[in-house]
Parts: sequence; structure tokens; C-alpha cells
Amino acid sequence: MATVAATDATFDAEVKQSDVPVVVDFWAEWCGPCKQIGPALEELSAEMEGKVKIVKVDVDSNPQAAAAMGVRGIPALFIFKDGQVISNRAGAAPKAALQSWINESI
Repeated sequence: MATVAATDATFDAEVKQSDVPVVVDFWAEWCGPCKQIGPALEELSAEMEGKVKIVKVDVDSNPQAAAAMGVRGIPALFIFKDGQVISNRAGAAPKAALQSWINESI
């Protein structure tokens, strides 16, 4: 499964009401570190299909979702389980580190 793009309007449905854990990536087109982790998140989305859903939120187009989560810098990653944040981290990381963080959290 490819990553899912969420908007301010679809954030609750895609993230908080999901029946599987969700990794949310708050990112922007102009953000270098965001572009660095993008391919890794796409790969993890396919590899972990059924176990976790990866949702991307463009902070420039969807400022309400980012503001509601208190995002001050990007990339900002949050893991939701049963509608609640169970873990978060900021900044870019290699694929292995992201995968380890996700597995430990869910």
C-alpha cells in the first residue's frame, strides 16, 4: 500500500478513526529532510501493509492538522494507535531507524 495523503478535512477519518496504527508524517515540498525520508516511508508502507498505515500531511496546504498536533518543525512524525498519539519524533532518520521506531511503538 502506498502512503496516504491526508488533509485537514480527512485527518480524523484517516488517522484517528483508523483500525490499524498510523504513522503520520508532517512534511512540506520545500523541506530537504522531508524529501530524504519520503522514499523510506513509501517502502515501509508497502513492507508493513496490514500492520500500519502511513499518512502524509503537507503542512503548507493543511495548517490546521499540524497546528492541532503542535508541530513546530518538520519532518515531524507521530504514531497513533486507537486514535491517540503513542509516540513521536522529529527530524530525518534512516529507514532502519524509522522501522525500528515503528516496530517498538506498535
